[in-house]
Amino acid sequence: MDWNRIEGNWKQIKGKVKEKWGKLTDDDLTAINGRRDQLEGKIQERYGVAKDQVRKDVETWANTQPW
Repeated sequence: MDWNRIEGNWKQIKGKVKEKWGKLTDDDLTAINGRRDQLEGKIQERYGVAKDQVRKDVETWANTQPW
């Protein structure tokens, strides 16, 4: 999915993000506000995963959602 659409619909989508990455807090999701770089950074921080892996995981997740 085009990331601009995710960013534009962030309020509806952040529940799905929390299902996938449950260690992200509501405050994290509010601060991220749909920005992909912020999402990837928070996932890295909370899960201790390498940047390249996070990028792949977010891309796979975004492309497999039944939007």
